[in-house]
Amino acid sequence: MIPETKYAKSGRVHIAYQIFGEGPLPLVVGPGWASHIEYAWEEPSYARLLQRLGSFAHVAWFDKRGTGLSDRVAELPTLEQRMDDILAVMEAVGFERAAIFGVSESGSMAALFAATYPERTNALILYGSFAKRIRSEDYPWAPTYEERRRWIDSLEENWGSQLEVATLAPSQAHDERFAKWFATYGRLSVSPSAAVALANMNTHIDIRHVLPSIHVPTLVVHRKGDRDVAVGNGRYLAQHIHGAKYVELPGDDHLPWAGDVDAIVDEVEEFLTGVRSSRPVDRVLATILLTDIVSSTEKVRELGDRGWKSLLMKHNETVRRELLRYRGREVKTTGDGFLATFDGPARAIRCACSIRDAVHQLGISIRAGLHTGECELMGDGDIGGVSVHVAARVGAKAGPEQVVVSSTVRDLVSGSGIEFSEFGTHTLKGIPGRWRLYLINA
Repeated sequence: MIPETKYAKSGRVHIAYQIFGEGPLPLVVGPGWASHIEYAWEEPSYARLLQRLGSFAHVAWFDKRGTGLSDRVAELPTLEQRMDDILAVMEAVGFERAAIFGVSESGSMAALFAATYPERTNALILYGSFAKRIRSEDYPWAPTYEERRRWIDSLEENWGSQLEVATLAPSQAHDERFAKWFATYGRLSVSPSAAVALANMNTHIDIRHVLPSIHVPTLVVHRKGDRDVAVGNGRYLAQHIHGAKYVELPGDDHLPWAGDVDAIVDEVEEFLTGVRSSRPVDRVLATILLTDIVSSTEKVRELGDRGWKSLLMKHNETVRRELLRYRGREVKTTGDGFLATFDGPARAIRCACSIRDAVHQLGISIRAGLHTGECELMGDGDIGGVSVHVAARVGAKAGPEQVVVSSTVRDLVSGSGIEFSEFGTHTLKGIPGRWRLYLINA
Protein backbone atom coordinates (compact mmCIF):
# COMPACT_ATOMS: atom_id res chain seq x y z
CA MET A 1 0.00 0.00 0.00
CA ILE A 2 1.19 3.51 -0.80
CA PRO A 3 2.00 5.44 2.41
CA GLU A 4 -0.06 8.53 3.20
CA THR A 5 1.42 11.75 1.87
CA LYS A 6 1.69 14.57 4.41
CA TYR A 7 3.14 18.08 4.34
CA ALA A 8 5.85 19.78 6.33
CA LYS A 9 6.22 23.57 6.33
CA SER A 10 9.64 24.90 5.33
CA GLY A 11 9.33 28.66 5.60
CA ARG A 12 6.37 29.38 3.36
CA VAL A 13 6.82 26.27 1.24
CA HIS A 14 4.92 23.02 1.75
CA ILE A 15 7.11 19.93 1.41
CA ALA A 16 5.35 16.67 0.59
CA TYR A 17 6.70 13.68 2.50
CA GLN A 18 5.88 10.10 3.42
CA ILE A 19 7.02 7.95 6.31
CA PHE A 20 7.13 4.16 6.15
CA GLY A 21 9.07 1.11 7.29
CA GLU A 22 9.27 -1.02 10.40
CA GLY A 23 12.99 -0.75 11.11
CA PRO A 24 14.40 1.10 14.13
CA LEU A 25 16.91 3.28 12.26
CA PRO A 26 15.74 6.76 11.17
CA LEU A 27 16.61 7.29 7.50
CA VAL A 28 15.87 10.33 5.32
CA VAL A 29 15.94 9.69 1.57
CA GLY A 30 16.37 12.51 -0.94
CA PRO A 31 15.36 11.21 -4.39
CA GLY A 32 16.93 12.42 -7.63
CA TRP A 33 16.42 15.81 -9.19
CA ALA A 34 12.80 15.22 -10.24
CA SER A 35 10.49 12.99 -8.21
CA HIS A 36 6.89 12.14 -7.35
CA ILE A 37 6.66 10.19 -4.09
CA GLU A 38 3.22 8.74 -4.83
CA TYR A 39 3.64 7.69 -8.46
CA ALA A 40 7.03 6.15 -7.65
CA TRP A 41 5.23 3.31 -5.86
CA GLU A 42 3.45 2.35 -9.09
CA GLU A 43 6.70 0.97 -10.53
CA PRO A 44 7.41 -2.46 -8.97
CA SER A 45 11.20 -2.07 -9.01
CA TYR A 46 10.98 1.34 -7.31
CA ALA A 47 8.55 -0.06 -4.73
CA ARG A 48 10.98 -2.91 -4.08
CA LEU A 49 13.80 -0.44 -3.39
CA LEU A 50 11.65 1.45 -0.91
CA GLN A 51 10.27 -1.67 0.76
CA ARG A 52 13.74 -3.07 1.26
CA LEU A 53 14.89 0.18 2.87
CA GLY A 54 11.82 0.04 5.09
CA SER A 55 12.67 -3.51 6.18
CA PHE A 56 15.51 -2.25 8.38
CA ALA A 57 14.85 1.50 8.70
CA HIS A 58 12.12 3.99 9.57
CA VAL A 59 12.16 5.93 6.33
CA ALA A 60 11.09 9.49 5.58
CA TRP A 61 11.34 10.66 2.00
CA PHE A 62 10.10 13.75 0.25
CA ASP A 63 9.65 15.69 -2.95
CA LYS A 64 12.09 18.58 -2.95
CA ARG A 65 10.59 22.04 -3.31
CA GLY A 66 9.52 22.69 -6.88
CA THR A 67 9.01 19.00 -7.66
CA GLY A 68 6.33 16.34 -7.34
CA LEU A 69 3.67 17.07 -4.75
CA SER A 70 5.62 19.85 -3.02
CA ASP A 71 4.90 23.51 -3.67
CA ARG A 72 6.14 24.97 -6.93
CA VAL A 73 8.50 27.88 -6.40
CA ALA A 74 9.04 31.06 -8.39
CA GLU A 75 12.83 31.07 -8.07
CA LEU A 76 15.46 28.38 -8.34
CA PRO A 77 15.93 26.66 -4.97
CA THR A 78 19.35 26.90 -3.38
CA LEU A 79 21.11 24.07 -1.59
CA GLU A 80 20.61 26.03 1.64
CA GLN A 81 16.84 26.07 1.12
CA ARG A 82 16.86 22.39 0.34
CA MET A 83 18.71 21.70 3.59
CA ASP A 84 15.94 23.60 5.34
CA ASP A 85 13.48 21.22 3.69
CA ILE A 86 15.31 18.22 5.20
CA LEU A 87 15.13 19.84 8.62
CA ALA A 88 11.42 20.56 8.16
CA VAL A 89 10.71 16.92 7.29
CA MET A 90 12.82 15.65 10.20
CA GLU A 91 10.93 17.91 12.59
CA ALA A 92 7.59 16.79 11.15
CA VAL A 93 8.35 13.08 11.64
CA GLY A 94 10.17 13.49 14.96
CA PHE A 95 13.70 12.56 13.84
CA GLU A 96 16.26 14.18 16.14
CA ARG A 97 19.04 12.47 14.21
CA ALA A 98 18.96 10.36 11.06
CA ALA A 99 21.06 8.80 8.35
CA ILE A 100 20.80 10.89 5.17
CA PHE A 101 20.63 9.06 1.83
CA GLY A 102 21.21 11.27 -1.21
CA VAL A 103 20.44 9.82 -4.62
CA SER A 104 22.11 11.38 -7.67
CA GLU A 105 21.62 15.16 -7.60
CA SER A 106 20.33 14.97 -4.00
CA GLY A 107 23.78 13.76 -3.01
CA SER A 108 25.05 17.34 -3.07
CA MET A 109 22.26 18.44 -0.73
CA ALA A 110 22.86 15.45 1.55
CA ALA A 111 26.63 16.03 1.70
CA LEU A 112 26.19 19.72 2.54
CA PHE A 113 23.64 18.81 5.23
CA ALA A 114 26.01 16.29 6.83
CA ALA A 115 28.82 18.84 6.93
CA THR A 116 26.56 21.61 8.28
CA TYR A 117 24.49 19.58 10.75
CA PRO A 118 26.69 16.74 12.02
CA GLU A 119 24.70 16.74 15.26
CA ARG A 120 21.58 15.76 13.25
CA THR A 121 23.34 13.26 10.98
CA ASN A 122 24.06 9.68 12.03
CA ALA A 123 25.52 8.70 8.67
CA LEU A 124 25.71 9.82 5.05
CA ILE A 125 24.98 7.60 2.02
CA LEU A 126 25.63 8.85 -1.50
CA TYR A 127 24.51 6.89 -4.55
CA GLY A 128 25.27 7.89 -8.15
CA SER A 129 26.28 11.34 -6.91
CA PHE A 130 28.76 13.99 -7.95
CA ALA A 131 30.72 16.87 -6.46
CA LYS A 132 30.63 19.01 -9.58
CA ARG A 133 28.45 18.92 -12.69
CA ILE A 134 30.77 20.60 -15.22
CA ARG A 135 34.16 19.35 -16.34
CA SER A 136 37.33 21.17 -15.39
CA GLU A 137 41.02 20.33 -15.62
CA ASP A 138 41.03 18.88 -12.10
CA TYR A 139 37.59 17.24 -12.50
CA PRO A 140 37.57 15.47 -15.88
CA TRP A 141 34.67 13.05 -15.20
CA ALA A 142 31.84 15.54 -15.72
CA PRO A 143 30.44 16.64 -19.08
CA THR A 144 31.78 19.82 -20.68
CA TYR A 145 29.71 22.98 -20.40
CA GLU A 146 28.83 22.72 -24.10
CA GLU A 147 27.65 19.12 -23.69
CA ARG A 148 25.58 20.10 -20.69
CA ARG A 149 24.02 23.05 -22.55
CA ARG A 150 23.04 20.87 -25.51
CA TRP A 151 21.33 18.45 -23.15
CA ILE A 152 19.46 21.23 -21.35
CA ASP A 153 18.36 22.76 -24.67
CA SER A 154 16.76 19.44 -25.58
CA LEU A 155 14.91 19.10 -22.28
CA GLU A 156 12.01 21.47 -22.91
CA GLU A 157 11.16 19.89 -26.25
CA ASN A 158 11.58 16.27 -25.17
CA TRP A 159 10.54 16.40 -21.51
CA GLY A 160 8.18 13.63 -20.54
CA SER A 161 9.22 11.38 -23.43
CA GLN A 162 10.97 8.03 -23.22
CA LEU A 163 14.27 9.28 -24.64
CA GLU A 164 16.13 9.44 -21.32
CA VAL A 165 15.50 5.79 -20.45
CA ALA A 166 18.37 4.58 -22.64
CA THR A 167 20.81 6.69 -20.61
CA LEU A 168 19.33 6.45 -17.12
CA ALA A 169 18.13 2.84 -17.20
CA PRO A 170 19.62 1.01 -20.19
CA SER A 171 18.71 -2.37 -18.71
CA GLN A 172 15.04 -1.33 -18.98
CA ALA A 173 15.26 0.45 -22.32
CA HIS A 174 13.35 -2.27 -24.20
CA ASP A 175 10.62 -2.61 -21.56
CA GLU A 176 7.74 -0.60 -23.03
CA ARG A 177 5.78 -0.66 -19.76
CA PHE A 178 8.74 0.72 -17.78
CA ALA A 179 9.49 3.37 -20.41
CA LYS A 180 5.86 4.52 -20.40
CA TRP A 181 5.82 4.69 -16.59
CA PHE A 182 9.10 6.62 -16.55
CA ALA A 183 7.87 9.19 -19.06
CA THR A 184 4.72 9.75 -16.99
CA TYR A 185 6.81 9.93 -13.81
CA GLY A 186 8.81 12.77 -15.35
CA ARG A 187 5.70 14.71 -16.39
CA LEU A 188 4.16 14.34 -12.95
CA SER A 189 7.41 15.36 -11.24
CA VAL A 190 8.03 18.69 -12.95
CA SER A 191 6.85 20.71 -15.93
CA PRO A 192 9.16 21.21 -18.94
CA SER A 193 10.12 24.75 -17.87
CA ALA A 194 10.75 23.59 -14.30
CA ALA A 195 12.91 20.74 -15.59
CA VAL A 196 15.04 23.26 -17.50
CA ALA A 197 15.27 25.55 -14.46
CA LEU A 198 16.34 22.71 -12.18
CA ALA A 199 18.87 21.48 -14.73
CA ASN A 200 20.35 24.98 -14.90
CA MET A 201 20.66 25.08 -11.12
CA ASN A 202 22.33 21.67 -11.00
CA THR A 203 24.81 22.77 -13.67
CA HIS A 204 26.45 25.16 -11.22
CA ILE A 205 26.67 22.80 -8.23
CA ASP A 206 30.21 22.45 -6.89
CA ILE A 207 30.64 21.05 -3.38
CA ARG A 208 34.30 20.01 -3.66
CA HIS A 209 35.33 22.43 -0.93
CA VAL A 210 32.67 20.96 1.40
CA LEU A 211 33.86 17.35 1.26
CA PRO A 212 36.79 17.65 3.74
CA SER A 213 34.33 19.09 6.29
CA ILE A 214 32.22 15.92 6.39
CA HIS A 215 33.04 14.01 9.58
CA VAL A 216 30.18 11.52 9.82
CA PRO A 217 30.37 7.87 8.72
CA THR A 218 29.96 7.93 4.95
CA LEU A 219 29.17 5.31 2.31
CA VAL A 220 29.60 6.09 -1.39
CA VAL A 221 28.01 3.64 -3.84
CA HIS A 222 28.43 3.93 -7.60
CA ARG A 223 27.85 1.65 -10.57
CA LYS A 224 30.92 1.18 -12.71
CA GLY A 225 29.21 1.78 -16.06
CA ASP A 226 26.82 4.58 -15.00
CA ARG A 227 25.99 6.39 -18.26
CA ASP A 228 24.68 9.57 -16.66
CA VAL A 229 27.12 10.22 -13.80
CA ALA A 230 30.47 8.64 -14.68
CA VAL A 231 32.09 6.45 -12.05
CA GLY A 232 34.94 8.93 -11.58
CA ASN A 233 32.47 11.15 -9.72
CA GLY A 234 31.87 8.50 -7.07
CA ARG A 235 35.56 7.74 -6.71
CA TYR A 236 36.30 11.44 -6.24
CA LEU A 237 33.68 11.77 -3.49
CA ALA A 238 35.06 8.79 -1.58
CA GLN A 239 38.65 9.99 -1.90
CA HIS A 240 37.84 13.46 -0.53
CA ILE A 241 35.51 12.52 2.35
CA HIS A 242 37.61 11.41 5.30
CA GLY A 243 37.13 7.74 6.12
CA ALA A 244 34.44 7.18 3.50
CA LYS A 245 33.70 3.61 2.46
CA TYR A 246 33.52 3.21 -1.30
CA VAL A 247 31.61 0.42 -3.03
CA GLU A 248 31.69 0.07 -6.81
CA LEU A 249 29.00 -2.16 -8.22
CA PRO A 250 28.67 -3.66 -11.72
CA GLY A 251 26.02 -2.29 -14.06
CA ASP A 252 25.39 0.75 -16.23
CA ASP A 253 22.04 1.96 -14.87
CA HIS A 254 21.99 5.31 -13.11
CA LEU A 255 18.56 4.92 -11.54
CA PRO A 256 18.91 2.93 -8.30
CA TRP A 257 15.61 1.14 -8.91
CA ALA A 258 16.81 -0.23 -12.26
CA GLY A 259 19.15 -3.18 -12.52
CA ASP A 260 20.21 -5.03 -9.36
CA VAL A 261 18.28 -3.11 -6.71
CA ASP A 262 19.20 -5.57 -3.96
CA ALA A 263 22.94 -5.07 -4.45
CA ILE A 264 22.57 -1.37 -3.56
CA VAL A 265 20.30 -1.93 -0.58
CA ASP A 266 22.52 -4.74 0.73
CA GLU A 267 25.42 -2.27 0.98
CA VAL A 268 23.27 0.40 2.65
CA GLU A 269 21.83 -2.09 5.14
CA GLU A 270 25.22 -3.51 6.11
CA PHE A 271 26.69 -0.03 6.47
CA LEU A 272 23.90 1.19 8.75
CA THR A 273 23.20 -1.97 10.75
CA GLY A 274 26.47 -3.89 10.59
CA VAL A 275 24.57 -6.85 9.23
CA ARG A 276 23.90 -7.89 5.66
CA SER A 277 20.56 -9.65 5.65
CA SER A 278 20.20 -12.79 3.68
CA ARG A 279 18.61 -12.02 0.36
CA PRO A 280 14.87 -12.54 0.18
CA VAL A 281 13.94 -16.05 -0.92
CA ASP A 282 14.77 -16.20 -4.60
CA ARG A 283 12.69 -19.25 -5.47
CA VAL A 284 8.96 -19.48 -4.78
CA LEU A 285 6.03 -21.63 -5.75
CA ALA A 286 3.63 -19.73 -7.97
CA THR A 287 0.97 -20.24 -10.59
CA ILE A 288 2.26 -18.75 -13.82
CA LEU A 289 -0.07 -17.29 -16.42
CA LEU A 290 0.95 -16.48 -19.98
CA THR A 291 -1.51 -14.85 -22.37
CA ASP A 292 -1.18 -14.15 -26.07
CA ILE A 293 -3.37 -12.34 -28.59
CA VAL A 294 -4.47 -14.67 -31.39
CA SER A 295 -3.86 -13.50 -35.00
CA SER A 296 -2.23 -10.25 -33.90
CA THR A 297 -0.42 -9.86 -37.23
CA GLU A 298 -3.73 -9.94 -39.10
CA LYS A 299 -5.12 -7.35 -36.66
CA VAL A 300 -2.21 -5.02 -37.37
CA ARG A 301 -2.85 -5.29 -41.13
CA GLU A 302 -6.57 -4.72 -40.60
CA LEU A 303 -6.28 -1.71 -38.27
CA GLY A 304 -2.99 -0.14 -39.29
CA ASP A 305 -0.21 0.78 -36.89
CA ARG A 306 -2.09 3.59 -35.16
CA GLY A 307 -5.31 1.63 -34.74
CA TRP A 308 -3.43 -1.42 -33.50
CA LYS A 309 -1.48 0.63 -30.95
CA SER A 310 -4.72 2.10 -29.60
CA LEU A 311 -6.33 -1.35 -29.36
CA LEU A 312 -3.23 -2.81 -27.68
CA MET A 313 -3.31 -0.06 -25.05
CA LYS A 314 -6.96 -0.89 -24.28
CA HIS A 315 -6.04 -4.57 -24.10
CA ASN A 316 -3.21 -3.85 -21.65
CA GLU A 317 -5.41 -1.68 -19.44
CA THR A 318 -8.07 -4.41 -19.38
CA VAL A 319 -5.59 -7.15 -18.47
CA ARG A 320 -4.06 -5.03 -15.69
CA ARG A 321 -7.50 -4.32 -14.25
CA GLU A 322 -8.27 -8.04 -14.07
CA LEU A 323 -4.86 -8.85 -12.59
CA LEU A 324 -5.51 -6.33 -9.84
CA ARG A 325 -8.94 -7.80 -9.23
CA TYR A 326 -7.57 -11.33 -8.77
CA ARG A 327 -4.37 -10.42 -6.91
CA GLY A 328 -2.13 -11.28 -9.83
CA ARG A 329 1.36 -9.79 -10.15
CA GLU A 330 2.30 -8.51 -13.57
CA VAL A 331 5.83 -9.63 -14.35
CA LYS A 332 6.10 -8.14 -17.83
CA THR A 333 4.41 -7.74 -21.16
CA THR A 334 5.49 -10.08 -23.94
CA GLY A 335 4.77 -8.04 -27.05
CA ASP A 336 1.06 -8.73 -27.36
CA GLY A 337 0.63 -10.78 -24.20
CA PHE A 338 1.32 -10.85 -20.47
CA LEU A 339 3.36 -12.89 -18.03
CA ALA A 340 1.90 -12.84 -14.51
CA THR A 341 2.07 -14.86 -11.30
CA PHE A 342 -0.49 -15.73 -8.64
CA ASP A 343 -0.28 -17.10 -5.13
CA GLY A 344 -3.25 -19.38 -5.78
CA PRO A 345 -4.11 -21.49 -8.87
CA ALA A 346 -7.88 -21.02 -8.59
CA ARG A 347 -7.50 -17.24 -8.69
CA ALA A 348 -5.17 -17.59 -11.65
CA ILE A 349 -7.70 -19.68 -13.60
CA ARG A 350 -10.57 -17.30 -12.84
CA CYS A 351 -8.40 -14.33 -13.81
CA ALA A 352 -7.44 -15.95 -17.11
CA CYS A 353 -11.10 -16.58 -17.95
CA SER A 354 -12.04 -13.06 -16.91
CA ILE A 355 -9.29 -11.58 -19.10
CA ARG A 356 -10.43 -13.71 -22.04
CA ASP A 357 -14.04 -12.55 -21.67
CA ALA A 358 -13.14 -8.89 -21.07
CA VAL A 359 -10.85 -8.48 -24.07
CA HIS A 360 -13.37 -10.35 -26.23
CA GLN A 361 -15.55 -7.25 -25.83
CA LEU A 362 -12.73 -5.30 -27.53
CA GLY A 363 -12.81 -7.64 -30.53
CA ILE A 364 -9.68 -9.47 -29.39
CA SER A 365 -9.22 -13.22 -28.97
CA ILE A 366 -6.56 -14.51 -26.62
CA ARG A 367 -5.25 -17.89 -25.58
CA ALA A 368 -3.84 -18.59 -22.14
CA GLY A 369 -1.67 -21.22 -20.50
CA LEU A 370 -1.16 -21.89 -16.79
CA HIS A 371 1.25 -24.02 -14.80
CA THR A 372 2.09 -24.15 -11.09
CA GLY A 373 5.70 -24.70 -10.14
CA GLU A 374 8.80 -23.25 -8.57
CA CYS A 375 10.13 -20.15 -10.28
CA GLU A 376 13.26 -18.10 -9.77
CA LEU A 377 12.85 -14.46 -8.75
CA MET A 378 15.24 -12.27 -10.69
CA GLY A 379 16.71 -9.02 -9.32
CA ASP A 380 14.86 -6.88 -11.87
CA GLY A 381 11.42 -8.26 -10.97
CA ASP A 382 11.43 -10.83 -13.78
CA ILE A 383 11.05 -14.56 -13.17
CA GLY A 384 12.80 -17.54 -14.68
CA GLY A 385 13.09 -21.30 -14.46
CA VAL A 386 11.64 -24.38 -16.10
CA SER A 387 8.12 -23.66 -14.79
CA VAL A 388 7.95 -20.47 -16.85
CA HIS A 389 8.84 -22.42 -19.98
CA VAL A 390 6.22 -25.05 -19.16
CA ALA A 391 3.54 -22.36 -18.84
CA ALA A 392 4.60 -20.90 -22.19
CA ARG A 393 4.48 -24.29 -23.93
CA VAL A 394 1.07 -25.05 -22.39
CA GLY A 395 -0.25 -21.71 -23.66
CA ALA A 396 1.11 -22.46 -27.12
CA LYS A 397 -1.13 -25.53 -27.28
CA ALA A 398 -4.28 -23.45 -26.66
CA GLY A 399 -6.51 -22.19 -29.43
CA PRO A 400 -8.47 -18.93 -29.67
CA GLU A 401 -10.53 -18.22 -26.52
CA GLN A 402 -9.06 -21.26 -24.77
CA VAL A 403 -7.52 -21.43 -21.30
CA VAL A 404 -5.37 -24.56 -20.99
CA VAL A 405 -3.67 -25.74 -17.78
CA SER A 406 -1.20 -28.41 -16.76
CA SER A 407 -2.26 -31.39 -14.66
CA THR A 408 -0.45 -29.78 -11.71
CA VAL A 409 -2.85 -26.86 -11.78
CA ARG A 410 -5.88 -29.11 -12.12
CA ASP A 411 -4.84 -31.26 -9.15
CA LEU A 412 -4.33 -28.22 -6.91
CA VAL A 413 -7.84 -26.79 -7.39
CA SER A 414 -9.78 -29.89 -6.48
CA GLY A 415 -13.03 -28.87 -4.78
CA SER A 416 -12.99 -25.36 -6.22
CA GLY A 417 -15.94 -25.97 -8.54
CA ILE A 418 -13.85 -25.23 -11.62
CA GLU A 419 -14.68 -27.67 -14.43
CA PHE A 420 -12.16 -29.17 -16.83
CA SER A 421 -12.15 -31.18 -20.04
CA GLU A 422 -9.40 -33.53 -21.13
CA PHE A 423 -7.09 -31.80 -23.61
CA GLY A 424 -4.86 -34.76 -24.32
CA THR A 425 -1.31 -35.81 -23.56
CA HIS A 426 1.35 -33.69 -25.23
CA THR A 427 5.07 -33.27 -25.65
CA LEU A 428 6.16 -29.75 -24.80
CA LYS A 429 9.06 -28.39 -26.81
CA GLY A 430 12.25 -28.47 -24.79
CA ILE A 431 10.53 -30.01 -21.74
CA PRO A 432 11.19 -33.67 -20.87
CA GLY A 433 8.35 -36.21 -20.70
CA ARG A 434 4.73 -36.13 -21.79
CA TRP A 435 2.25 -33.75 -20.19
CA ARG A 436 -1.48 -34.17 -19.57
CA LEU A 437 -3.27 -30.92 -20.27
CA TYR A 438 -6.80 -29.75 -19.46
CA LEU A 439 -9.16 -27.19 -20.94
CA ILE A 440 -11.14 -24.90 -18.64
CA ASN A 441 -14.90 -25.22 -19.19
CA ALA A 442 -15.92 -21.64 -18.53
